[in-house]
Amino acid sequence: MAGLKDLKGQGHAPTLFMAFLYFDMSFMVWTMLGPLSTEIAEALALTGHIMTAGEKATLLSLPILSGAILRIVLGFGVDKLGAKTTALFSQAIVIASLLAAYMLGDTISYNQLLIVALGLGFAGASFAVALPQAGQWYPPKLQGVVLGIAGAGNIGVVIDFIFAPKIAELWGWASVFGIGAAMGIVVFIAYIFLAKNAPSEVYKANPKKLRDYGKLLKDKDTWWFSLFYAVSFGGFVGFAGYMKVYLMNTYQADMSAFGLDVLDEGNVKVIAGYFGALCIFAGAILRPIGGAVADRLGGVKSLYFFYGLVAFLIIINASFTVPFYLAILVLFLIMANLGMANGAVFQLVPQRFGKDIGIMTGIVGCAGGLGGTALIKTLGWSKGAFDGYTTGFLIFALVIVIAIIGLSL
Repeated sequence: MAGLKDLKGQGHAPTLFMAFLYFDMSFMVWTMLGPLSTEIAEALALTGHIMTAGEKATLLSLPILSGAILRIVLGFGVDKLGAKTTALFSQAIVIASLLAAYMLGDTISYNQLLIVALGLGFAGASFAVALPQAGQWYPPKLQGVVLGIAGAGNIGVVIDFIFAPKIAELWGWASVFGIGAAMGIVVFIAYIFLAKNAPSEVYKANPKKLRDYGKLLKDKDTWWFSLFYAVSFGGFVGFAGYMKVYLMNTYQADMSAFGLDVLDEGNVKVIAGYFGALCIFAGAILRPIGGAVADRLGGVKSLYFFYGLVAFLIIINASFTVPFYLAILVLFLIMANLGMANGAVFQLVPQRFGKDIGIMTGIVGCAGGLGGTALIKTLGWSKGAFDGYTTGFLIFALVIVIAIIGLSL
C-alpha cells in the first residue's frame, strides 16, 4: 500500500496541495448555512419573516441539492475546459455568493438567501474538480493516497461548526460570510499561481459523453450503488447540515444547563456548534478507516455492519427520548458509521465498475448529494407536520433497511 513517502519525486506537489486546500475551503463553505441556521432565522424574524420548519429545511438542503447536480456539470467542465479553468470559474461564483450575503447582511430576504444557497452549491461540486485535478498528475499505484489527501478536505464542515457560531456571536452572522469570502479570495489567488493542469505526456484526457452516462444508468447495479451512497454520504452531509437545528429544537434546555447562564442564548448556539462538530468530526475522520475495514473484510460485509448499526441507533433515537449526553453519543456513533460506510462504498465501486470509475464517481457522488437533500427535507417535514423528528428518523431507517436488502441482491 502506497504512503506519503512514495509521493516524493512524483506528480506535482503544489497542485496536490491546492486541490486539498480548494476542497477543504469549498466543503467548509458548502455547509456554512447549517451552523448559522439559528442566527439567520433570528435575523429574518426581525424583518418580519418567521421561517417555518419546511422553509428552514429548504434553505439548508438547497446547497446540497445544487452541489449534487453540479458535480456532473463540473465533471463535463473538467473534460472540456480543463480542471484549472473549471475550478476558478466555480470558485468565483462561490466568492460572489459569499460577498452578496455579507453585503446584504441583516437586510437579506429569504428569497435572496435561496439564491446564495444555490451559489454555494458550486462549492459542494468541487469534489468533481479537485480530485481529478490531483489524480491526473499521479500514476495508478498512487491514486489511493493522492485522492485520500485531496479528499481529506471534507474536514471543512467540522471547522464550520467550531468557529462559525462563535464568530456570529461576536460580530454577527454576516461576518462569517465576509470572512469566508476573504479566505476564498486568498485560495483563489494561490490557486492561479500554484495549481496546474497535468500535461498531455502525463495524463491523456478521455472526455465523458452523455451516452456514457446513459449506458451505465441502464445497469441496475448503478442504481443500487447510488442508493448505497445516498444513504452513507447523504446521511452524513444531511445530518451535518441539519445538526444544529436538531440540537437547538430538541436539547436547547440541556445545552443551556451545560455550565452556562440559562439566559445566554448566544452561548447555547456556540455549544450546539461544538457538539455538532464533535459528531461530524467522527464521520469525516473515519472515512479512510471504513475503506481499510472494507479491504480486510470485504465491502459488502462491512456495509452490512455499518448500515445495520446506523439503522439500530436511529430507531433507538426515534423511539425513545434519550438524555442529552446519550443523544450526543448516539449521534456520534451514527456519524462515525456513516463516515466509514462512505469509505466502504468507494472500496466497492472500482471493483464493480473498474472501467467506468470516472463516470460512476459522478453518478454516485450526485446520488449522495440528493440523499442529503432528501434527509434534510424529510426531517424538516417531520418537524413541521408532527412537531418532532420521530417520523423523519424512522423513514431514514427504512431506507437503510432497503439498502441492506440491496446489498444481498
